[in-house]
Amino acid sequence: MTSSFETPVREPRWYLIPVRALLVTFVVALLSFAVSLLLGICAVVLAAKLHHIRPDLRIAYRYIALPAAGVVAAIVLISSSFMEVRHYRRAKVLQRIEHQIGPAI
Repeated sequence: MTSSFETPVREPRWYLIPVRALLVTFVVALLSFAVSLLLGICAVVLAAKLHHIRPDLRIAYRYIALPAAGVVAAIVLISSSFMEVRHYRRAKVLQRIEHQIGPAI
């Protein structure tokens, strides 16, 4: 007894490319901000203890975490855009091939 059912294959949509790229960029930028802020706070507290002064944690936000998150966001936006365009083109070609030869069983 063979049962075959077809799963509907969605057509790739070009307008989802920037949405996915921006979503990935936002998530990775938040994660990098959190990690760099943690490392920046640790570095500022350690430097303050070594110099016997009160730690100014604004330095960790202004000069460590925010620039690091900005650089990471720019890199991720560019790379995720290229990857999403490549994924879209590959999906279009595979859909065209499947349409020509028929779905796999």
